[in-house]
Amino acid sequence: MTLDTLTEAPHVTGIKQVSKAVGRGNARAVFLAGDADERVIGPLRALCQENGVEVVDAATMLELGNACAIEVGAAAAAILK
Repeated sequence: MTLDTLTEAPHVTGIKQVSKAVGRGNARAVFLAGDADERVIGPLRALCQENGVEVVDAATMLELGNACAIEVGAAAAAILK
């Protein structure tokens, strides 16, 4: 899966919203920024593993934010089912 997939699909952005989507079983795939603080994304990565959600490592927070059409960087985003 690529960032282009994220741009075209229904998605949520941000650690809290992505965590909620994963916990509810609504996330198909989660993108995590490679330059995000591991203390922030580590628990989300573990949650994805527990729930069998695919994790895609994105290049940077800025690129992930751009793919989500927001003007700031994003540590995480999820494609919804």
